[in-house]
Amino acid sequence: MTKKLLDFQDVLKEELKDKEFKKYYEEEGRRLELGYKIANLRQKQGLTQKELAEKVHTSQATVARLEGGEYLGYSLRTLEKIALATGTHLEIRFR
Repeated sequence: MTKKLLDFQDVLKEELKDKEFKKYYEEEGRRLELGYKIANLRQKQGLTQKELAEKVHTSQATVARLEGGEYLGYSLRTLEKIALATGTHLEIRFR
């Protein structure tokens, strides 16, 4: 008798039925998404983390934290500086 290996998507689908798990999963997704967007903007501009840090007057370590997805202290001012440094427009939405 062979056991079927569980696929990640199958496990996730089952876990998302739990309302508390789903809430935390979605919060984590939003944090990761913002970090990913910052990294993507920086890379599209051909900038290193150090170069972006210089443009927004912060450290490379701070840029790494912002891009990492674990950071919770995003400030509006910092996001505005990143938008300016990458030639983009910051847009905040409530849905």
